[in-house]
Amino acid sequence: MYAPERQQEILRLARDGGRVDVVSLAEEFQVTAETIRRDLKALDRAGMVRRVHGGAIPVGRLDFEPDLAERETAAADEKDRIAKAALAELPSEGTMILDAGTTVAKMAAALPLEASLTVVTHSLPIAARLADHPGIQLHLIGGRVRHRTRAAVDAWALRAYGEIRADVLFVAANGFSAEHGLTTPDLAEAAVKRAAVAAARRVVLIADSSKHGQEHFARFGDLSDVDLLITDSGLSPEDAVAIERGGTEVVRA
Repeated sequence: MYAPERQQEILRLARDGGRVDVVSLAEEFQVTAETIRRDLKALDRAGMVRRVHGGAIPVGRLDFEPDLAERETAAADEKDRIAKAALAELPSEGTMILDAGTTVAKMAAALPLEASLTVVTHSLPIAARLADHPGIQLHLIGGRVRHRTRAAVDAWALRAYGEIRADVLFVAANGFSAEHGLTTPDLAEAAVKRAAVAAARRVVLIADSSKHGQEHFARFGDLSDVDLLITDSGLSPEDAVAIERGGTEVVRA
């Protein structure tokens, strides 16, 4: 079977099943895992699938949301660089909101011990990371906890964010673009993100470049709501310039 024929069949399997994984495809077509990864890369570049950890999903599955463990391993090097760059945006002895997200969690883990800040978060993993930090006054937002993201959502969380005003929000998104704004798969999570954006004087989006151009089911804001985007060098200089024309500063770590 030639590569184009195999890729066409991979695309069919992805559309029929909702996702495909490298190991199963290698067995199915009797080729190496590396060959399958090249096929998925070609399909991703063609805009037919979106690569995720261990496989791919067909473009168009706007409600797809990888679990926490899968997201933690995806684009790990890029997320480390983004998290390090985000530390330069910490307020001086101020108040910040940390959204639920794996890159935000990496940033939280990297907070220097000498930092003296008030931190508000609705993310259980981030709260657990910061609970013993000597310089952090930690406020944990409550609500129904979503198993997939370990984030609090619904009325309690919305009400709490409506009662505060923070210096800066570090927010995550599953997708961002000038055309479709900031998106995530879940409506309840989108509502909390929207409330957090409204509660902050400054909004910093930290998202790896694979999220650019992605569109998901629930929209929670415009890219123009973001003061600063911190991403990786996978975002092209041309795309960075286009985003900055809309009023959002861009840092490519």
